[in-house]
Amino acid sequence: MKKNEKKTPEVIHTVTEGLKNLYKKKLLPVEEFYRFHDFHSPALEDADFDNKPMVLVVGQYSTGKTTFIKYLLEQDIPGSRIGPEPTTDSFIAVMHGETEGIIPGNALIVDPKKPFRKLNPFGNTFLNR
Repeated sequence: MKKNEKKTPEVIHTVTEGLKNLYKKKLLPVEEFYRFHDFHSPALEDADFDNKPMVLVVGQYSTGKTTFIKYLLEQDIPGSRIGPEPTTDSFIAVMHGETEGIIPGNALIVDPKKPFRKLNPFGNTFLNR
């Protein structure tokens, strides 16, 4: 490279855009070269960078997980039931959207705009919960 030539800096508008570009240009080729996706985890997709962060609420039954989420949302969660014994036997992803609704797990994993595509290997039994 000649001394007179100057590199023009790449313009990045958001942090997530910068991370996505950095991953695709630098890290993804290394992962593909060493076949990282064959033995550990699949490659990251655009949805993994573009979606909002998620919080996993975990605990034994009757510890107030559903009540806590209901308190945060200030409304009932569709399909939830609060009681003294194990009442919720499914996984629920509460997400922001224009309309309220319930999306089955099978439909959620095929949507490329959602970060749940990597749950597909767990099978239909898991996705129906």
